[in-house]
Amino acid sequence: MLLKSHRLLLLQLLIASIHVTSCFGTYYQNLDHFHRPTVLYRPPWYFRDQQNYNYYYNRRPNYAHRRSYNNEFQASDPVTRPKVVNVNDYGAKADGGDDSQAFKKAWEEACSYGGDVLMVVPKNRVYVVKPVTFSGPCRSNKLAFKIYGTIKATDNPSDYSEDTKYWLRFSNVENLRVYGGGIIDGSGKIWWQNSCKVNQELPCKDAPTAMTFSDCSNLLVSSLWFQNAQQMHLVFDKCFNVKALNLQVTAPGDSPNTDGIHVTKTKNIKIQNSVIRTGDDCISIVSGSKNVRAIGITCGPGHGISIGSLGAGNEPAYVSNVLVDKVRLSGTTNGLRIKTWQGGSGYAKNIIFQNVLMHNVTNPIIINQNYCDQDEPCAQQYSAVEISNVMYTNIRGSSASEDAITFNCSKSFPCQRIWLQSIALARQELNQDDDQVAKASCSNVGIISRGSVSPRCSTK
Repeated sequence: MLLKSHRLLLLQLLIASIHVTSCFGTYYQNLDHFHRPTVLYRPPWYFRDQQNYNYYYNRRPNYAHRRSYNNEFQASDPVTRPKVVNVNDYGAKADGGDDSQAFKKAWEEACSYGGDVLMVVPKNRVYVVKPVTFSGPCRSNKLAFKIYGTIKATDNPSDYSEDTKYWLRFSNVENLRVYGGGIIDGSGKIWWQNSCKVNQELPCKDAPTAMTFSDCSNLLVSSLWFQNAQQMHLVFDKCFNVKALNLQVTAPGDSPNTDGIHVTKTKNIKIQNSVIRTGDDCISIVSGSKNVRAIGITCGPGHGISIGSLGAGNEPAYVSNVLVDKVRLSGTTNGLRIKTWQGGSGYAKNIIFQNVLMHNVTNPIIINQNYCDQDEPCAQQYSAVEISNVMYTNIRGSSASEDAITFNCSKSFPCQRIWLQSIALARQELNQDDDQVAKASCSNVGIISRGSVSPRCSTK
């Protein structure tokens, strides 16, 4: 009877597990409606690229072997019990006053401690903080910054007079985990009102990024809500081995320059299972970035997912080994975009966009090697950032613009080996009297099409 009951219990657990899905599980199942082809053609460079991905993303960072990486510190085990550094114990009041010094003192204590340490921002409280830099290197090999409550930026621009680029910054820290389910509120409204993109009579000035990670390695940022950043919400700059998981990033659709996640000079980064709704790029990937994965992303409103801009000011730029997979875009001003300025040099190569669902997206697929984000026309230049080995596979949905596919490539350095496979993009909500259909505008581009592609390029 005992064995029989055990078998029955195991059967019940198995049946239950089939019906359990994560918050993103339903979204992934919806991708099955794409009717992906049984066999997808892959160019030779794709397999070399996948080997790079497998090497970097199937191996764990050094600290991942420790039990505490994906779990809470084990308080019951005296070996792994961490020192808890609560910002309240260092003078934080959460009463609307400035708690910056308390955060600095708490960080100094946590960073200087030689064992496992957990810095805590308590829940159900709002801490107003001026610009703070949390600097390393730190002594601890297991340092966690757990944000349960809300960290809110001061809304006085004069508080940023020393350096307008940063609000919360982590610099030169290894083996850091920042997580907890709390809120990072940039109080961005005052900055948006004073932006030259809102009021063209005002001079263009920098505004702070809400949270920046500079020169950090073996980094985990997870389960946080970033909202209303002064400018960009989350930036990874010169970082190595990064996981950004289960994030929510929100700002009004008309808030200027409020990129969701910005990746620059960073290698081996995975951005996964995140919802981003802002006034600029949901994810932007710029020069010096390599081995970048963005998987399970919901984007919109915003400007879509962008590689670039690259090559501004005739500078060299290099981006390679990028995978964008299982993405939903809705109401964005661009979908999957690569943008480079004339006059630059370098490359953007080995890039894969696959399994993407779009709804009412302007410019669903766009490569623009003649990008010009300034009032006066950009001068014609000979050199360009070279774009090659870009694959679009299983991209479906509706376009808000007539041109669902735009390849505006350089005459001097045309786009090369641009792969299109299983593409189905149609015009959104055509009127009965409107005979327009989605089109493709393609200049100076070498295209390889496989299977069903609509609309198709008529290259010129």
